[in-house]
Amino acid sequence: MGTDKIFSSSSVKQILYAQFSEWESVKYRLGGLSRDGIDCSGFVYLTYRDNFSIQLPRTTEQQLQRGVKVNTQADLKAGDLVFFKTGIWQRHVGIYLEKRKFLHVSTKKGVIISHLDNPYWKKRYWSAIRVLNS
Repeated sequence: MGTDKIFSSSSVKQILYAQFSEWESVKYRLGGLSRDGIDCSGFVYLTYRDNFSIQLPRTTEQQLQRGVKVNTQADLKAGDLVFFKTGIWQRHVGIYLEKRKFLHVSTKKGVIISHLDNPYWKKRYWSAIRVLNS
């Protein structure tokens, strides 16, 4: 699936915050894979490919099938993928950072950092998987 390299938690956070700096405020675009517009699973796909040499599937549903399930939010580590049910058929994915914050692409604000305790995300949290160091 990807690399055998082990990443420390601090290096993962450093890489993810650098990715955020590069992509901050890039607008949401369904199916997008560039700075002209990107969607949530595309952002996860590019982040893992470009920073960790891990080839993930392109869609949220397929990404959920990879890695090892993280049982509780208390067990989340930097780099874990966090999944949300945002509608009957809609799913959303982000990348956990630290201190209950995650990096993702908002349909309204583009690439941003949000908090799991935000009422919107708290209500819709669904699952998490670990792809790095699993």
